[in-house]
Amino acid sequence: MEFNFIIAAVAALIPMVLGFIWYNPKVFGTAWMNACGFKKEDLEGGSMMKIFILSYIFSFFLATMVNTLVIHQFGFFSTLMSEPDLAKEGTELYQYAQDFMNKYGTNFRTFKHGALHGALAGIFFVLPVLGTNALFEKKGFKYIAVNVGYWTVCLALMGGVICQFA
Repeated sequence: MEFNFIIAAVAALIPMVLGFIWYNPKVFGTAWMNACGFKKEDLEGGSMMKIFILSYIFSFFLATMVNTLVIHQFGFFSTLMSEPDLAKEGTELYQYAQDFMNKYGTNFRTFKHGALHGALAGIFFVLPVLGTNALFEKKGFKYIAVNVGYWTVCLALMGGVICQFA
């Protein structure tokens, strides 16, 4: 099983595209700005190119980790990765891995399954992290809901794309 760089690169675009929609003033942008205490002027300036480039790099890091959450077959290979015979054609372990992948390599490899695991990551990873930060920053429920909702939908879409196509 190999990491699919192209699918991860495509999935890394999802947070940017969804962000343009989610944080648009006609969707949740105004609620987010109010929850943050921002005015429109506060968001102007800065190097947008730098922000978008770094955001994409961070999203690529995220897509890389989402692979391991949504594709169960990575767990099989992670238990064997230090075995030298895994990559040597003709060895018993190599043949075992080939047989395993032929039999089970496509199990749970659907958009729906990946989206489920992505959404669970949003609820069980993003909510505790952002929620804890928001509590100490004295942010309200709306702030948490808008941001955690965004990341949960992002992770669900990323998980779906990666699980289906990687």
